[in-house]
Formats: sequence, structure tokens, C-alpha cells
Amino acid sequence: MPRIPSPAIAAAGLVGGYAVARWTKKRPLGGVVLAAAGGVAAREWQQVGGAKVAGGLTAAYVAAFAGSHPLAKKIGAWPAVFSVAGAMAGAAYVVTRKAG
Repeated sequence: MPRIPSPAIAAAGLVGGYAVARWTKKRPLGGVVLAAAGGVAAREWQQVGGAKVAGGLTAAYVAAFAGSHPLAKKIGAWPAVFSVAGAMAGAAYVVTRKAG
């Protein structure tokens, strides 16, 4: 079974977490999606680059989530979510390609 690339998992977690929270009106449910995708991505990052890579990218994932909130006040919710998801995917791609 082919593996889903970790940059795609991270981006999907950020977008999917927001989408679930918005459409169900249950923020904790969106948090579950966000955390589940983050956990899967972190496991991939650990396998590819070790603890430092996994720790750094996990911190970036949390920062992307947190950063989307003030950014949303400036550019809107969906543009903010897509922006941080794209940035996170780009960072994960660059770091895991170097590490792997």
C-alpha cells in the first residue's frame, strides 16, 4: 500500500480540522481531526528524519494552527487556513527531502 506523503497529511490536517470544526459547529471535533493528522504526520517525520525533524515539524504544525487565527482576522478564515496549510506542506517537503 503506497504511503501518503507527510506534507499532504499535515496540510490535510489543518484544512480538514478547520472544515470539520466549521461545518459541525463542534470545535473539539475539529481538534480531533487536527491532532490525528498531526500524529500521523509526526510518526512519518520521525521515521524519515528522527526526533529532531519530528519535533521541529510538529512545532511548525502547532505554530501554523495558532498562526492561522490572527491571520484570519486580516485575510479571512479560509484564505488563512489554506495559507498556513500550504506553508506547512512546503516546510515539511523541504525538511523531509533533505532528511530522507
